[in-house]
Amino acid sequence: MIKELEQDNLAQVIAENDTVFVQYSATWCGNCRIMKPKFKKLASENENAVFLVVDAEKYPEARQLATVDNLPTFAAFKGGTFKTQVQTNKFDVLKEMVSEVV
Repeated sequence: MIKELEQDNLAQVIAENDTVFVQYSATWCGNCRIMKPKFKKLASENENAVFLVVDAEKYPEARQLATVDNLPTFAAFKGGTFKTQVQTNKFDVLKEMVSEVV
């Protein structure tokens, strides 16, 4: 299941869950909209992890937890710490990142 972050509390979500994947996006980002259903598909295949969509412009504290300088950026957190990230619009690259972390 995929959730939208509704407040700037990503650090708390990461601390409370073992594995968290984040799609940093923005409302104006076309590639973000294209990748969202693909991110959702990965969420349905990995039910033991939390999948979040974070508006990178709306939540600056969440953005600081990864190096977000291009959108969409996908980040992985495991055991409360940042593990890796990719900036991509390719499903295979995203899928590989998820499989490496879970």
